[in-house]
Amino acid sequence: MVFNAKLRVPHMKSLSPKSAHPIFKLIEQCKNIATLKQVHAQVIISGLILHTYPLSRILILSSTLAAANSYALTIFNQVNNPTIFLFNTLISSSLARKDDQVHFSLALYTRILTQTTLKPNNYTYPSLFKACSSQPWLQHGRALHTHVLKFLEPPYDHFVQASLLNFYSRSGKLGVARFLFDQITRPDLASWNSILTAYAHNTSVQYEASFDNAYDRTNLSLEVLLLFNQMQKSLTSPNEVSLVALFSACADLGALSQGIWAHYYVLRNRLKLNRFVGTALITMYANCGRLDIARQLFDQLLERDTYCYNSMIRGLAVHGLGLEALDLFVKMELQGLVPDDVTMLVIICACSHVGLVDQGCKFFGSMKEDYGIEPKLEHYGTLVDLLGRAGRVKEAEEIVQTIPMKPNAVLWRSLLGAARVHGNLEVGKSALKQLIQLEPETSGNYVLLSNMYASLNKWDDVKIVRKLMKDHGIDKAPGSSIVDIDGTMHEFLISDETHPHAKWIYLKLDEMNRRLQEHGHKSGTREVLFDIEEEEKEDALSYHSERLAIAYALIASDSGSPIRIIKNLRVCSDCHAATKLISRIYEREIIVRDRSRFHHFRNGACSCLDYW
Repeated sequence: MVFNAKLRVPHMKSLSPKSAHPIFKLIEQCKNIATLKQVHAQVIISGLILHTYPLSRILILSSTLAAANSYALTIFNQVNNPTIFLFNTLISSSLARKDDQVHFSLALYTRILTQTTLKPNNYTYPSLFKACSSQPWLQHGRALHTHVLKFLEPPYDHFVQASLLNFYSRSGKLGVARFLFDQITRPDLASWNSILTAYAHNTSVQYEASFDNAYDRTNLSLEVLLLFNQMQKSLTSPNEVSLVALFSACADLGALSQGIWAHYYVLRNRLKLNRFVGTALITMYANCGRLDIARQLFDQLLERDTYCYNSMIRGLAVHGLGLEALDLFVKMELQGLVPDDVTMLVIICACSHVGLVDQGCKFFGSMKEDYGIEPKLEHYGTLVDLLGRAGRVKEAEEIVQTIPMKPNAVLWRSLLGAARVHGNLEVGKSALKQLIQLEPETSGNYVLLSNMYASLNKWDDVKIVRKLMKDHGIDKAPGSSIVDIDGTMHEFLISDETHPHAKWIYLKLDEMNRRLQEHGHKSGTREVLFDIEEEEKEDALSYHSERLAIAYALIASDSGSPIRIIKNLRVCSDCHAATKLISRIYEREIIVRDRSRFHHFRNGACSCLDYW
């Protein structure tokens, strides 16, 4: 590139970002690549191209406005000895594009490494770590971490630390992310948000998840609450990102009191109730059993996108309001919003929970035909659940055997659960065989088949399954129930005697059992261990974790307030029948969230209509 030697080049001090030079205004007004090329020519003629700031603005706009990076790269390649600032500018601006430019940015980074006069700095890595936080680029992110150790002097810039935390959390290395966070002496807001989001992201509530990871999710959510408390003690004020992570944790735990406090914090500090915060709040209230507040918030949101609708439809689905979920789906389409793969997942789930089999199958069939959405494993899993709940077990089995990808454990477990409910031994044994290969140490798989044998009085087969568990060193995952009393979470296991008020809880439990018998309740003992006496079986059922939680709530909570319980397992048929009766005897509303849905018990009836 040749410049007129007589051209007056402006002094560097006049070229700050706030410069009043008319060229700068022209640069910022460029709306397309053609206009930018004209302004670029003016920058060359004026000599401003010799200065870093206008050149960087040209590079950013050329990366943003052009269909490819070729024009930006042409400009960049004409610069003699480009500075690390210009390299960083082109890397970050290319990664800001919607299309995949990771390869291009990594190639630019490689050029930096080949320059003997250049060295990466704090501004080089954050955008690269963000770009490498998903497949197939994860290995490059780990390599970049070694370069951080090589080229940067500790303590590292907060943006570098936050980008490292995000990279490892998004790549599933939560332990590494926490180790890095703990090395930070005074975490700033970005670092706090990174670690909070890391834990909250890894907890994402999956109601159909396996039995054995329920405790892990609970522990992760509790860690979010503890970290948020530490953040407050450090006098770092949370923002919308922090609170979205907190809402997600409260949603997973069913921690309504903490969620209400966080919602009040948003209102008190006049934080923006945008669609991200609004969606997190809707999910939190729906997961905590307050669907009424969730719907109120949804109706009040000024910005409602597909994510907001997905959250509300899912809330209606897990509360058993399938018809309302379908109505909301129709409204979503009328507003011009396009359903995505999550929308289709939750709407089929809504059909599954209320037995709308034909409607659910129709939605599944319309995914590719009407919306261009290729079904994923999760969609096939929901379809199997839909058919299995309705007793169409053989059809569900055919789906699992003929899908275009390898079935995962969730699909086989859905099939095994359907086989158990409807007593199809052949399908149940086939499903368990596959599950043992995929998850040989997951106790819930064996328990499902064992319960199916027990319900059919096939005690010899129960014995074989129990022996198989013993041979593999597998213990049954204990049932756990959590009840929220005045903002404090109380957890109970089966036959739990560790609570400080255990004496009074068991006295109340005796009273509950007596009154249940007076009202004609007879325990369904077929699924209880076969090698104990019938009377002991009834005792075993009486000491299930949700019975203990209900007993404590009857003692410790206000007589007019609903009882809210969260279970880690599916509610058993006997406890379901007993809880319906308890709601009538004690005139209390009891809301139970098990691993697949909500049950609202009122006046001796359940919202699921005994279809779960």
